[in-house]
Amino acid sequence: MSEPTQAAAPVRSYRDLRVWQQAMDLVEATYRVTKRFPSSERYGLVTQLRRAAVSVASNIAEGHARSLGDYLRHLLVSSGSLSEMETQFIVSTRLGILPAAEAESLLQSCDQVGRMLGGLRKSLRARRSRAPSP
Repeated sequence: MSEPTQAAAPVRSYRDLRVWQQAMDLVEATYRVTKRFPSSERYGLVTQLRRAAVSVASNIAEGHARSLGDYLRHLLVSSGSLSEMETQFIVSTRLGILPAAEAESLLQSCDQVGRMLGGLRKSLRARRSRAPSP
């Protein structure tokens, strides 16, 4: 016999979205790790990584407040920023700034957020296709 499924809590705000919460965790982790980067990277990788991390969460939030089409576009921007972060973490490792084990953990977090963004986009596209035509 199958287990009863727990009903998902209603989404009243972008703050209720697990993907936004995970993106915010990634922002915090990014700030923590870049705090240890050399000062010579303050205007390079540190700034790039922090801006991209904030962009992921910010675009989820901003898109949530807009039309469905705009929401989907903002989620694509979030995915692009996530790809930037992945690349910059790999660059940081290749330059010997970020230990490989730490980079791997951050890349796994990026992958998880990316999968969640993909799921949200898929769900929103399905909702759009079910919507009655004007």
